[in-house]
Amino acid sequence: MEITNARAESLSVDEVYRLLIGLIVPRPIAWVTSLSLEGVVNLAPFSAFTYLWAEPPLIGISVMRRGDELKDTARNIAARADFVVNIADETLIEPVRLSAAEHSVDVSEVELLGLSLVPSLDVVTPRLECVPAALECGLDQVIPFGGRGAQLIVGRVRRFHVRGDLLDGGKVVAERLRPLCRIAGPKYAGLGEVRTLAPVRRDGSHSYST
Repeated sequence: MEITNARAESLSVDEVYRLLIGLIVPRPIAWVTSLSLEGVVNLAPFSAFTYLWAEPPLIGISVMRRGDELKDTARNIAARADFVVNIADETLIEPVRLSAAEHSVDVSEVELLGLSLVPSLDVVTPRLECVPAALECGLDQVIPFGGRGAQLIVGRVRRFHVRGDLLDGGKVVAERLRPLCRIAGPKYAGLGEVRTLAPVRRDGSHSYST
């Protein structure tokens, strides 16, 4: 069905979902490592991911359920109260894609994909060695929403790991990071063209540069 001017209430959940993930693009990917109480490191990508605030440093990840059950990531975070958001670059597209496959709780996607881990410094859950940046997070809160048991997992960043060559004056240079992002369907994308424009002041002027 061609949807050009439809009320949200008249659409099915699947139709709404397809429109949202097609229009809200590109979406950054949180490549999350979490640790089960049995010691299994889970790895999964989530593209409903954003920063929430800087003081304190908070990030949010939306995690849907698998049927009636919590996904491994949500269950592990609830149990351990910590996790790591690994930031993947364009070179990691294949392991990111493969880590989205569903496995039993005793299977570690990290081991399955032959990836290496390094210990975190402020949380129990380890981080991936291959990524250019990672955020060690403690669980701040879990906010349930929607009619299918989705959760907004809010993490408080305890430590930033950023590869030194990505930084310039304390700022991350996106062109060096080359983050991987998600668009509609089974499609991924890179950063594409980056343009630097003068910021706009509150009075509307923009005649100065940074």
